[in-house]
Amino acid sequence: MNKAELVSAMATETGVSKKECEAVLNSFVNTVSNELANKGKVQLVGFGTFETRERAARTGRNPQTGEDIQIPATTAPAFKAGKALKDRVNK
Repeated sequence: MNKAELVSAMATETGVSKKECEAVLNSFVNTVSNELANKGKVQLVGFGTFETRERAARTGRNPQTGEDIQIPATTAPAFKAGKALKDRVNK
């Protein structure tokens, strides 16, 4: 499902216009993104948690030359599914 299909499904389920659903979805994405950029987390009980995780620096290998390279430490966004979501997916 892509963004347009998601907006359409949300509009059908809620009875709200597609334009309004798209605005709400964009606002949700922006709000979550801003919170993660500030090292925060967003918990939706029953659905899951959006958070950031630190990745340590490590040594990698250039596949073309076989040379060792240093990969710097980064902060990566992550999603951890909640129990209700896991249960629903595994039915």
